[in-house]
Amino acid sequence: MVKRLLLIAFILSLSHQLGLAETGQTVNIWEGMDTDMKVEMTPYLVPGTGNKAVVVCPGGSYFWHDMEAEGHQVARWLQENGISAFVLRYRTARTPAFLIRFRLLFRGNRYPDPQNDLRQALAYVRRHSSVYGIDATQVGAMGFSAGGHLVMSAAELLSPHERPDFVAPIYPVVTMTRDCVHKRSRRALLGENKVRDTQLCDRLSLERHVPDDCPPVFLVNCKDDPVVDYRNSVLLDSALQAHHVPHVYLQYQTGGHGFGASDKKGTAECRQWRQAFLEWIRNLNI
Repeated sequence: MVKRLLLIAFILSLSHQLGLAETGQTVNIWEGMDTDMKVEMTPYLVPGTGNKAVVVCPGGSYFWHDMEAEGHQVARWLQENGISAFVLRYRTARTPAFLIRFRLLFRGNRYPDPQNDLRQALAYVRRHSSVYGIDATQVGAMGFSAGGHLVMSAAELLSPHERPDFVAPIYPVVTMTRDCVHKRSRRALLGENKVRDTQLCDRLSLERHVPDDCPPVFLVNCKDDPVVDYRNSVLLDSALQAHHVPHVYLQYQTGGHGFGASDKKGTAECRQWRQAFLEWIRNLNI
């Protein structure tokens, strides 16, 4: 008994020294870096070693986050199915910027802040993989709506050693240039004075920049999506096909938008994506 208590005390002490957290507690991904930035991430860990991991990026039009259905519910579902998850509260423009266009005068939060946060989150998880019981070569990212744009932009725009090992954009925002653009997400990410910057809009239109060595992609959306035009995912699917990227595209007829990992939101049809993802990731060879 004494030896067991000493072992537990040692583990807790080690975790504290490393600045790590137990499941459900948060870490600051920028802690220890040369910045006073604070961005929180919540781990949901699976016991053992060599586990796959997913950084979860909730949606919210790059203005806010749906932290429950597209964040913590997703993480708990992944954890229950043997996949460690990390819910990232990446920087967004926030509600005041939605209500008042103060970023015409002040920078506020905008591109590339969310992208930098996801890059740092991936590096943080890999750096602490041995303590978290994670295989550092199997760290992916899953995002919803604007979060889907975020994870896919990481797959396309980060260097090969920084990018996620696999990505799952769920009903994602994709384009910043086509007529099916989600204008609210574009305004939040770019800022009011950059929405007509053609070079920046092109750079962040994901259908235009799929690399040949893009990591595997699991793509989902619904044709009756009333928020993000379903053609966003069609554009991405076509680009992935053109570059011969290993991917799965599931387009459901019903389900709308924002269902995340909820058992109640959406429809029975669209909620099938969760089982399909589990089968995909279990058979994924990276």
